[in-house]
Amino acid sequence: MAFHIVLVEPEIPANTGNIARTCAATGTHLHLVRPLGFNTDDKTLKRAGLDYWHAVQVHYHDSFQEVQAAYPEARFFYATTKADKCYTDFRFQDGDFLVFGKETKGLPMELLEANTETCMRMPMTDSVRSLNLSNSAAIIVYEALRQNGFPGMK
Repeated sequence: MAFHIVLVEPEIPANTGNIARTCAATGTHLHLVRPLGFNTDDKTLKRAGLDYWHAVQVHYHDSFQEVQAAYPEARFFYATTKADKCYTDFRFQDGDFLVFGKETKGLPMELLEANTETCMRMPMTDSVRSLNLSNSAAIIVYEALRQNGFPGMK
């Protein structure tokens, strides 16, 4: 098994490419939910992922509901600046899905409201609205891996 990063309607190819590289380094599956704000053959996307694309298991979905339907037994955790709980308040398990929204708007409010118990935020000062998407994904997936003893990593 592995962890999963879900990007719901990502907009910036460099962020998705950076996240793909993190997925390659950690054995994490990458799920991209359409519509994407870029073409998957975008040179910026490929450059950010360098030559690691062959090591990433990428899954494409037409909606977030499609992701949930494909993995009905999975646990989903939602990254948002609107959460009360910090990402370190959760105990992650192998196979968990870490869900991130688009760079300009985040995740849809109705999704967050329906899942308040599994919404997580990253601590930051009031002077910043949010962290970069690829940085947030890396921080949270590495916390999940740390909690599980970095399985399959040296």
